[in-house]
Amino acid sequence: MAPVPANPQDHRHPMNSVSATAANATPTHSHCEISQSFFFDAAHTLRRDIEAEGSRRIHGHTYNAEVTLSGQIDPTTGMVLDLGLVRQAIDRLRPQLDHHFLDEVPGLGPATLENLAAFIWRAVAQDLQGLVQVRVWRQGVGDSCTLR
Repeated sequence: MAPVPANPQDHRHPMNSVSATAANATPTHSHCEISQSFFFDAAHTLRRDIEAEGSRRIHGHTYNAEVTLSGQIDPTTGMVLDLGLVRQAIDRLRPQLDHHFLDEVPGLGPATLENLAAFIWRAVAQDLQGLVQVRVWRQGVGDSCTLR
């Protein structure tokens, strides 16, 4: 069987341009972001000028939320923070929102995505050092708010 000639374009592929030493090297950076997502179902009303009639009636959504932490990787554990601790903080928060009428949740204010993101931040920040972002979104309609 005749040998297959080398592809003259091989040098253009990004994986072929990495040296063997670089490909096997351990990354020297130790800063990462970790995230945990969750969801809750809730009802609310909202006073607004646009789409006013439907917003003023009691209606509900499935909300998705994500908390993001940033920090150095602990060389002993290999983690920024154990995600189990993040889930515990979320588990303490979620019952305040899930299957509730958001208009009646103390400290929330009008049930906007912005207020939900701020509420979630306040609820988990004390337990989650390194919190850098909270995102809340409604998948069904495609809107979101990111608080940094």
